[in-house]
Amino acid sequence: MHEFPAISVAPFAALLLSIAVFPLAAPHVWERKWVQVLVAAILGVPTALWVATKDPHLVVHAATEYASFIVLLGALFTISGGIALTGDLKARPETNVAFLAAGALLANVIGTTGASMVLIRPVLRTNSQRKHVAHLPLFFILVVSNVGGMLTPLGDPPLFLGYLRGVPFFWTLRLAPVWALSVAALLCIFYLVDMRAFGRESKDDRAADSRDRAPLALHGKRNLLLLAATVGAAFLDAPWREAGMISAAVLSVAITPKDVRPKNGFTWGPIVEVAILFAGIFATMIPALEFLRARAPGFGISEPWHFFWATGALSSVLDNAPTYLAFVSVAQGLEASGGTQILGVPEPLLVAISVGAVMMGANTYIGNGPNFMVKAIATEQGIETPGFFGYAARALVVMLPIYVVITLLFFI
Repeated sequence: MHEFPAISVAPFAALLLSIAVFPLAAPHVWERKWVQVLVAAILGVPTALWVATKDPHLVVHAATEYASFIVLLGALFTISGGIALTGDLKARPETNVAFLAAGALLANVIGTTGASMVLIRPVLRTNSQRKHVAHLPLFFILVVSNVGGMLTPLGDPPLFLGYLRGVPFFWTLRLAPVWALSVAALLCIFYLVDMRAFGRESKDDRAADSRDRAPLALHGKRNLLLLAATVGAAFLDAPWREAGMISAAVLSVAITPKDVRPKNGFTWGPIVEVAILFAGIFATMIPALEFLRARAPGFGISEPWHFFWATGALSSVLDNAPTYLAFVSVAQGLEASGGTQILGVPEPLLVAISVGAVMMGANTYIGNGPNFMVKAIATEQGIETPGFFGYAARALVVMLPIYVVITLLFFI
């Protein structure tokens, strides 16, 4: 443990501010990847070098974690991009609810990233004739990219890190009541919002939707085996884990028929943007996490609802996986006795940490890896998506009442 002054958090805050402001103030400039590289490098490289003078192991650990993170996201992005679900269903609210519900289940099998990449394009394609669809990426991120992946360690990175640390694989099924309530509430809210939006569509747009319908068809089925291999590789130790995932991704590029990815509207832009920005995030958040670890024991965090809100709040602005580990460490430091314990943490506290990390990773674009990808894909396909603060405000309007209900029912 090293002492980091409060000023050491400034580069991380500056990077978050850049991600929030640049797309609004200068969207055409920000779209250029070299600009993103320059911003991430100016803030990330000096921070990493300064931290290395204190403890190079912190930088090595962050770099290793970043590499594993990007390899997993990149493999799932590449392979799922070779699975094209074509067709155009009737763009009714019932259809969209079915898509989101399927994604909430699928996320627990192939992860929130895999489920997001497989389903986001069919959802957008199905609704391509509609004009009032700005709410679709928001609810997709909430349900499929975050809350849905709460039932297994494969669902979301924080839970997988917990599994690697020793949490039993099926322990996360204890989160099923929270998952069911949250998903049901989000689907109900979405249905009401989508019904209102659908009612605003013109007769011409509804007619075009009816005229252009086509049955669903799955292309690139061989990638399903590679997706399963990628999930299986996650159980290996490094570097075999990363080697297995990279091999599966390379094989996907080699064996996927050339016409499949164009059907998906697939481009490398979204994963490149994620890789660039998260390189800066992982570098600048090193002192931010250390600052938290050094001072967290004195924060008075001891009750389940404390851990739910504290973990969730930081998962909104830090990546939710390292935030999960930070608060597991805080809970271990309490040295509580009695009751069932997992990793030396009382079970109610671990439940609160797990739920907070998974759910509140939905609050911002940087809370969880798939969030940025879904935004980038939606933007590429012509849907106007809100900026950093705009998205956060909309997400909180939807999620805050659910957080309050969950707190009252499960953590007090």
